[in-house]
Order: sequence, then C-alpha cells, then structure tokens
Amino acid sequence: MDLAGRKALLTGATGGLGRAIAIALAGRGATLSLSARKPEALEALAAELPGSGHRVLPADLAEPGAAERLAAEAGAVDVLVANAGVQGGGLLGELTPDQVTRALRVNLEAPMLMARALYPAMVEHGSGHLVFISSLNGKVASPRTSLYSATKFGLRGFALGLRMDLGPLGVGASLVSPGFVREAGMFAEAGVKPPPGMGTTTPERVAAATVNAIERDKAEVVPATLQLRAMSHFALAAPGISVRAQSGSVGQKMAKAIADGHPPSKW
Repeated sequence: MDLAGRKALLTGATGGLGRAIAIALAGRGATLSLSARKPEALEALAAELPGSGHRVLPADLAEPGAAERLAAEAGAVDVLVANAGVQGGGLLGELTPDQVTRALRVNLEAPMLMARALYPAMVEHGSGHLVFISSLNGKVASPRTSLYSATKFGLRGFALGLRMDLGPLGVGASLVSPGFVREAGMFAEAGVKPPPGMGTTTPERVAAATVNAIERDKAEVVPATLQLRAMSHFALAAPGISVRAQSGSVGQKMAKAIADGHPPSKW
C-alpha cells in the first residue's frame, strides 16, 4: 500500500513509540487521526507533523465502550495502527481485578474491537491495513509478565488469524513485535537498563518496521537484534528450557525492577 494520501488512525500516539510512528506515517504522506489520553500532548504532536489535516481524538481505551467510540469518531480510515498499551507487569496475586481488566482491555480487547469496527469499510473499498504493535513478550514469557504476556500472545494470534480472514478480501493485517527498545518502552519508562549482550533497537527502527509492514503487506516484522530474534525462536520451540533459563536470580531481579518502576498506578 502506498501511504501517500491515506487516512490513518494511530492509538498511543504520544508515547515514545507512538511519536516515532506518527512522524514516519506523516512523512510518507498519510493524514493522521492521533489518539491518546492527553489532549494537550496530542495537539502538540499534531502541530509538529509534516503535512496537513491531522486531527486529535483523545480517548482512554481502558474505559468501557471507548474503543468503539474512537472508531466511530475516526470514521472510514485506510490504516489502523493499534499501538496503545499498558505494561501490565507484576505478580498476578498483587494486581486487583480492575488492573487485570484494564490491561486486557487496552492491550487486547481495544485493538480487536477497533479492527472489528473499521475493517468493513476497508473491505468495501477493496484495500486497507491493520497493524498491531506487540512485543517479543508475545513469543517469550518472562518473570512478572504473566498478564502482559497473555495480552501480547493473544494479540499475535488475533493478528495472524485475522490476516487469513481478510487477506482474500484485499485488507492486510500485520504484527510488529519489537525487542528491547532504548529511549522508549518498559525499560526506559521504568528507568532500568536492558540486559547486557542482547542489544537494543530504537523507536525510529520500530516506526520504520511499521511502515514496511504496511507498504509491503508483511505478516510480522520483528525490529530486534539477531540475538533476541534467535532467543524468541528458541523459546517458542523449547518453552521449558526458556522458562528455566529466565527464572534465575538475574532474571527475577530485573523483572522486579521493571515492575516496580512501572507500577499499576502508572498504567
């Protein structure tokens, strides 16, 4: 798909990844509907983007019905980039039912409901693309991420299954699964350094991968280092070994630091 002249809805637009994706999409000529929880930050971002006609649609996707309302406000779009997400980290027993619901709703339910609302118009026009920003935690679980990983494993299955349903109708669906991202994401937000030796990627690389997924109709793109891609493939093939390897004191300590640095109050 050529993005020039296309209308795109981007959720989670004001975070580190969201900003980079917004800049990349606008740079390719798309007109954006930007969504996040803070209207002022959305307005500032819209004013910075190249091109014209960008608009802001504030929404808290953790609220009941918010995803459907946002889709209705956005109207017919050519592209959805479902980027909004919460960390959802911590021990399950320490999370309240409301916090569990919030993570499930923002990370999994909202993308599903927005896709459901938006794809019929794409099918009618014979073109369109749905992008779901996931994580390597959608392939590899780690300590204190049972809830977060559940949402990302679910999002991966949803995106790939939806791709099979919509591909014959002219609508693409892609998954973007970043590895460790510096300057954005869970490590940056928690103030924790990524594990040594694994390498990191940048928000700009994730944004470029998102554009690539749309323009080349990719099933999944993984902006991550070779080490992390290899690790994720191994974990899928040998989950028992992966669990044992990550359950040691080093993995537990890092997982706790991330969870403590991004508590549910920040979701």
